[in-house]
Amino acid sequence: MSSTTAPTVLITGTSSGIGLAAAVGAARAGWHTVATMRDTTKADALLKAASEAGVADLVQVKRLDVTDADSAAACVAEVVAEHGRLDALVNNAGAGFVGTIEQHGMEKLRDVMEVNFFGVAELTRTALPHLRASGGRVITVTSVGGVVGQPFNESYCAAKFAVEGFMEALAPVAATTGVQVAVVEPGAVTSEFVNNVRLDVPALLTAAGPYAPALQGYIDHAMQSFGGDTAQTSEQAAAPVIEALTAEKMPFRIQTSDWARAFVGMKLTDLDGSAVQTEMTGWLR
Repeated sequence: MSSTTAPTVLITGTSSGIGLAAAVGAARAGWHTVATMRDTTKADALLKAASEAGVADLVQVKRLDVTDADSAAACVAEVVAEHGRLDALVNNAGAGFVGTIEQHGMEKLRDVMEVNFFGVAELTRTALPHLRASGGRVITVTSVGGVVGQPFNESYCAAKFAVEGFMEALAPVAATTGVQVAVVEPGAVTSEFVNNVRLDVPALLTAAGPYAPALQGYIDHAMQSFGGDTAQTSEQAAAPVIEALTAEKMPFRIQTSDWARAFVGMKLTDLDGSAVQTEMTGWLR
């Protein structure tokens, strides 16, 4: 592709879910959308959705493994060479994980941090010079779990907390060079809980030992939440990402639903932590 004045966005983790919906939505909004994924053989669903939306010509699939610095550097360099610019980065790729630290150990914690935090930090670092040149923006899909620590999600929440702290600290610094930074915080997204985390519930409960009753309570609560009225579709959760792409000025923190706003708001006004602890204890019954 040749250089163009149309805006270009790179979105990670676009083979399914919020990333796929965001890629199609960005293309609908007129952006040249570089949709990345670790395994490009899984691009069929995205390409079909883009074709059905009439925006296939604006969606380009590229391979990117966010845990590989060389892959990140190569992908960003290709985008700039082909499009002449990079106007936005949407960090969406991530991986869920359910378990408690005593039982899954440090190796799994490091794996979760590598995907959900270090991959985001590395790709952001790589993209920033180009975003500075275009007066662009960084939008990172975190989670309400990046604000409220949730049972059996120590590793996942630790990574999302780290991303939120990183971006919150980066935002005013990046702003001095004309780059806007925001985080988008979804709550439950329909059908993604078991599919994306790949839960083998019987095996988890068998291995849970003294934590089995609490884990059963958590799983029951989570399954109800992800199948209930508070859960959003991927398209609904992705809509604020597209709004942030096109807004003149982004807020730093964006929740994707009224439920997410109320949930995050509970934490932000909970100075002694008692409200969150009471709420999370209730999830285990």
